[in-house]
Amino acid sequence: MRVVLAEDLFLLRDGLVRMLEAYGFEIAAAVESGPELSKALAELEPDVAVVDVRLPPSHTDEGLQCALAARRARPGLPVLVLSQHVEQLYARELLADGDGGIGYLLKDRVFDADQFIDAVRRVAAGGTAMDPQVISQLLSRRSQDKPMGGLTPREREVMELVAQGRSNTAVAAQLVITERAVAKHTSNIFGKLGLPPSDDDNRRVLAVLAYLDHG
Repeated sequence: MRVVLAEDLFLLRDGLVRMLEAYGFEIAAAVESGPELSKALAELEPDVAVVDVRLPPSHTDEGLQCALAARRARPGLPVLVLSQHVEQLYARELLADGDGGIGYLLKDRVFDADQFIDAVRRVAAGGTAMDPQVISQLLSRRSQDKPMGGLTPREREVMELVAQGRSNTAVAAQLVITERAVAKHTSNIFGKLGLPPSDDDNRRVLAVLAYLDHG
């Protein structure tokens, strides 16, 4: 699996390269700026891009914008973005760009190799991988909002895991309940969010977008 990596800090970039290679990924390019990232994504057509949100020369959201532009040129390009802090706008913009093949992790998460590699693989396979801390903070901020405030405690637990990109099987294992119970909870969540019940990835992304938009 070929990866384009964009990170301006040399030590972190080098560490990520070594980690990804240790887990069998091929590094197609490891770059440090927005222009280099745009060029690599256009020319190398990687299986997945791992991108720092803030890159030179602007050091604002250049990495994210380069990734979004690449997805417009190549719909469905899997992109996992890394951010130093929880930024609701970044999460919403990334999710709104399309369904599946997207992820948003805090940089601290990359030091947990298993979790980071799992996120890269999930995104590369067309799924979503949202940082648990991002989801927890956003859910907490919306605890009294409607329709999110209408969710039961168990539905909130399920919503948090769904937002991370977990499958029904993974949610069931995490909460120690049956997959049938998870399907029932997700159906209730979709109903409360005004979305037709469905287990497909697109509907799950729309559910995450719906709750991000209620803030």
